[in-house]
Amino acid sequence: MSVAFEGLEPGTVTDAAALTVPHEPVPAEQVVSGAPATGYVELTDAIGVWEMTPGAMHDVEIDEVFVVLAGSAAVSFEEPPLPPIELQPGAVVRLTAGMRTVWTVRETLRKVSVAG
Repeated sequence: MSVAFEGLEPGTVTDAAALTVPHEPVPAEQVVSGAPATGYVELTDAIGVWEMTPGAMHDVEIDEVFVVLAGSAAVSFEEPPLPPIELQPGAVVRLTAGMRTVWTVRETLRKVSVAG
């Protein structure tokens, strides 16, 4: 689910950690385990806040850089075959379009992402 957010105007502040992010269940074909749900709030055309509840899911990535604000997770890479990474608050990660990943969230994960 993507929700447009009116408020990230030049010279203003948005509290990405406190923002309400509505969730939708992950489509069954993407679920690896559990019953994860995700949500996205668009702050600008290229910046948003994404959240995933505990569980595991397959994903195909876009070009983005993100900073983890809260939660705990691991991301494994199916394509290209790279070592898995651990995510915790403060982690900064770059993904490229087409990467095939599995996200395993242990504690609801929230990140601010910049696409492009």
